[in-house]
Amino acid sequence: MTRAVIVKAKRTVIGKKGGILKQYSPEQLASFVMKDIIQDLPEQIDDIIFGNAVGPGGNIARLSGLETGLSVAVPGMTIDRQCGSGLEAIRLACYLVQGGAGQIYVAGGVESSSQSPYDKRARFSPEKLGDPDMGVAAEYVAEKYGITRQMQDEYALYSYQRSIHSLKNGRFSDELVQIPDIPLQDEGLNPKVNYERMLHRLTPCFKENGTVTLGNSCGINDGASAVLIMSEEKAKELGYQPILRFVDSVVTGVNPNYPASGPIPAISQLLSKHSLSIQDIDLFELNEAFASKVVACAKELKIPYEKLNIEGGAIALGHPYGASGAILVTRLFYEVQRYKALFSISTIGIGGGIGIAVLWESMI
Repeated sequence: MTRAVIVKAKRTVIGKKGGILKQYSPEQLASFVMKDIIQDLPEQIDDIIFGNAVGPGGNIARLSGLETGLSVAVPGMTIDRQCGSGLEAIRLACYLVQGGAGQIYVAGGVESSSQSPYDKRARFSPEKLGDPDMGVAAEYVAEKYGITRQMQDEYALYSYQRSIHSLKNGRFSDELVQIPDIPLQDEGLNPKVNYERMLHRLTPCFKENGTVTLGNSCGINDGASAVLIMSEEKAKELGYQPILRFVDSVVTGVNPNYPASGPIPAISQLLSKHSLSIQDIDLFELNEAFASKVVACAKELKIPYEKLNIEGGAIALGHPYGASGAILVTRLFYEVQRYKALFSISTIGIGGGIGIAVLWESMI
């Protein structure tokens, strides 16, 4: 079988909605990372697959390729699996390489919440089944799995502390592409803030007497991330060092009222398919839309926090919906090199009740 590998991975800084990236359209944000990962590439890519969730619609992958200056012969396909779009784009590109459809792909995701033309989110589920807003759904997950406010705040503090440690130690510098006049630091993270005190002071924001606050939830953000995917043979031919080899993936559905629980069956099925256990996986990158989600998944799957989002996550850094899944993979791309991990998983729970989990094997 032809195997798909990732040879380069990059992301922009993550900006707040209406913040430092507000002047950039989605295709401009995507072009910053595309230009970086294809520089010096001696051959034309076969296709661009990009995820996007909040618009403005159209084929943003094609538009981004043209904005980047790629040949008009390179097509482009845009995927909407909501906040799993960037991870789905990478997953699909890997399967296309495996199936022989092409040998070189750019895949990832982009979001400009600042320039979204939509005032309200799309419907995720028919009302008769339940279609809660994500904050309310996070409360439902907390109730179902017995996740207290204290458990959520404790995990959120991990996210802030780990992200600040990573920032101070230059861990994000390899991931980031330079945008003119934009600091190389994610906008939402402020090392001067006493996050522990902040978390204690905040009140629930989605439900009276609830447990979910603005401090243990992600923000609304802008950003882009992309990876360069090749067949192993093409990477060797062109002189690239493969870092991550795509092993397999699972996508599954869950009750739309508990969308954050999607990673639980997805990871379980993926591990079962390959006769692996949680102990066999060295690193997990699970999107931190809400602390209740991460704590519930870790509790049900028995994932130790020492393996989970070890350099920080979206609670501290931000969640640019369509890009977040690709950011998870970009983070793993550098983490497996830093920590000599063998197996890793990127996973995300999605509005409407969907979970994606992707299994990677290190090649270094």
